[in-house]
Amino acid sequence: MDYIEKARRVLDLEIGELQRLNERLDSSFERAVEAIISCMSQGGKVVVCGVGKSGAIGEKIAATLTSTGCPSVVLNAVNALHGDLGVVSEGDVLLVLSYSGETEELLAVLPAVARIGVKVLSMTGNLRSTLAQASFVVLDVNVEREACPLELAPTASTTVMLALGDALAMVLLEAHGFTREDFARYHPAGRLGRSLLLRVSDIMRGTAEMALVKPHMTVREVLHVMTAQKAGAAVAVSVEGRMVGIFTHGDFARHFQTNAQIGDMAVERFLTANPVCVQEVCLAAEVLLLLEKHRVDEVVVLNTAGTPVGVVDSQDLARWRLV
Repeated sequence: MDYIEKARRVLDLEIGELQRLNERLDSSFERAVEAIISCMSQGGKVVVCGVGKSGAIGEKIAATLTSTGCPSVVLNAVNALHGDLGVVSEGDVLLVLSYSGETEELLAVLPAVARIGVKVLSMTGNLRSTLAQASFVVLDVNVEREACPLELAPTASTTVMLALGDALAMVLLEAHGFTREDFARYHPAGRLGRSLLLRVSDIMRGTAEMALVKPHMTVREVLHVMTAQKAGAAVAVSVEGRMVGIFTHGDFARHFQTNAQIGDMAVERFLTANPVCVQEVCLAAEVLLLLEKHRVDEVVVLNTAGTPVGVVDSQDLARWRLV
C-alpha cells in the first residue's frame, strides 16, 4: 500500500474543495460580516452551535473569533433547551454549523432563539434544508465529495467549514481595526504578548543586582564585583551616579591577551564609553532588536534622567521566554 500516495489523494481532494469554496464566495459572506459587525457595535456576541464534528469545528471558530476581538461563546445544542439558552441575549448572532442542515438537535433550538431575538447565520452544505430556510444568511459549505474513501467521515466538509470560519474571523479582525497590541492583550502568556506588553523595567536587573563600580577601581576589583553579582558586565558610574562606561568579561579576555598586568590597572582605561543603552520605559521587544543589531550580550537601562538603573543580559530573555 502506498501511504504517501493515499495521503496526497486526501490533500488534493480537500485543496480542490477549498478552491471551489473560494470561487463561490458571494454577497452572503459580506452580509454575514456586516451582521456580526452590527451585533458587536451594540455589545452583542456570536453564539456558535453545532453537533458532532461540526460542533468541534464550531468550537475552534468561536475560539478564533474571541481571541481576535469578536466576543463569541459556544452553545451546547443538547443542553440548550435545558438551561444553556441563558448564554444567548437579544441582539446576538447565532452561527449554526450543520452540513445536512437537518440535524434534529439544532433544529429544536431555532424556535427558542427566535423568541429571544437573534439573527441566525448558518454554514450548511444543503441550501434547501430546514436550517437554511430559517437562516438570515446562509454560507454554502457544500463539497462534491468527502476525502473519506468510504464517503462517510466528515473530512473535506469540515475542512471547508474551518477555512470559512477562519476567513470570517480574519475579515472581522481587519474590519474593526484589531491590532497586534490588541492581540497581545488577549494573549499575555504567549511570546507575542510578552514582547508587546512587557516593559524593560519588568525584565531588567535593578541596581541591587548590577555590578556597579567606580572608574578608579582596578580591573581585579571590578571582576570581583562582577563575580559576586553573577554579572557579565560592570557599569562604571561617576560620583554623581552618571554612567562613565561598561566593562565586560569579553573586554577582559581581549585585553588580557596583550596585557597580562591588566588586573592591577584602573578599569577606566578599558571602558566602552558609549555602550548600547535603552530607556526603562521602552518595550522589552526593543531589547531584542538592540541585542541582534549590535551583537552584544548586555544592554544598560537608563531612566529619563540618563542615570543607569538596570541592565538586561541576553540570558534574562530566555528566563522571560522572549527568545
